[in-house]
Amino acid sequence: MTKYEVIAPETLRADIHLPASKSISNRALIIYSLSGGSMMPQNLSDCDDTQVMIEALRYMPETIDIKAAGTAMRFLTAYMSVMRGTHVLTGTERMKHRPIGILVDALRRLGAEIAYVGEEGFPPLKITGQPLQGGELELQGGVSSQYVSALLMIGPVLKNGLTLRLLGDVISRPYIDLTLWMMREFGADVEWTDAHTIEVKPQPYRRRHYFIENDWSAASYWYQMVALSRDRDAEVTLAGLMDGSKQGDSSVRYIFSLLGVKTTFKTKEEGVPQTVTLTKSRRPVPRLEYDFVNSPDLAQTFVVTCALLGVHFRFTGLRTLKIKETDRISALKTEMRKLGFVIHDEDDSVLYWDGERCEPQEVAAIDTYEDHRMALAFAPVSLLRPVVINNPQVVTKSYPSFWDHLKAAGFSIIEELKN
Repeated sequence: MTKYEVIAPETLRADIHLPASKSISNRALIIYSLSGGSMMPQNLSDCDDTQVMIEALRYMPETIDIKAAGTAMRFLTAYMSVMRGTHVLTGTERMKHRPIGILVDALRRLGAEIAYVGEEGFPPLKITGQPLQGGELELQGGVSSQYVSALLMIGPVLKNGLTLRLLGDVISRPYIDLTLWMMREFGADVEWTDAHTIEVKPQPYRRRHYFIENDWSAASYWYQMVALSRDRDAEVTLAGLMDGSKQGDSSVRYIFSLLGVKTTFKTKEEGVPQTVTLTKSRRPVPRLEYDFVNSPDLAQTFVVTCALLGVHFRFTGLRTLKIKETDRISALKTEMRKLGFVIHDEDDSVLYWDGERCEPQEVAAIDTYEDHRMALAFAPVSLLRPVVINNPQVVTKSYPSFWDHLKAAGFSIIEELKN
């Protein structure tokens, strides 16, 4: 076990080539495999989550260990249900406590043969794949969008296609729309027929070459660094992002504009990866209220950023945070106290800060809870005060080159063994 002490430079100038989008990579791999494609998508993410997907789809062993990759667990559960063969899908101890019963029940209603190896409603799963008829399904709209996406992506190979009705409020809709857009990119006939119903026709995917854009989620941490830097002339250049991206976390550019970060695209050519420059523009707003229902993975970044800037906030739409890699609501409250901030929550879906402070640790040692976004969101704290990140290797789940990129930007990373 290791820990990193992170020491920030006085001036912030960086030219960063971001990793490819994990969300797009993982969807592209499933769709590519269902299409019978002969050439892998280009510019795939090098993160752990994508690598376990590649290994699983390439070799399809009897037991597939997806480690901590929640996306892979959900997507492969649906995928293996329609591919002939019997496999056990398992993961880390934390993964074995992340619920998957809603997805399993939905697939069983389509005729899938899935059994729980251990505790009912949780991985590991024993899946015997076979052709499925498809048909109509109802699902609560408040469930993880990854359940919805997993079902949608197998829709074109179901004999009767799939009609999916989402009941109540639909969360993380941009991630569902990203899935639909990518399915169409591979020739699927899929559309919203009304505000709560998606219809997938039984029309097979087409094989095609596919290039994956870079990751707006990874960009969010560089926005955070520009916002927190004391350098008034801070400037970060990010390559490979798209204006008008379908990635839900591309909303980061609009939210950070309220916190004093300006986004400038080098060109405006539609659908082409571009270079983006981040600079300081003005003072942040004194208070920020935002509904993260469509981009919950940004919540940690903005909780940390707003508190350190003295911006009071109220963030809603966070109900999925408790079932992520860790209980992110609890983790944020605990770790922010180490920095001297008392964060409150309501109804397991709201986080707010009204300015309440507590005694901070002199050098805050941030625990990461096997959650990559805890390390990624707290490392920029070093721009304002000393910080140590425990178990920093967790970033490999989504952004393996993060620490190398920090070093290239002038940060000092001092590695120590953790007692």
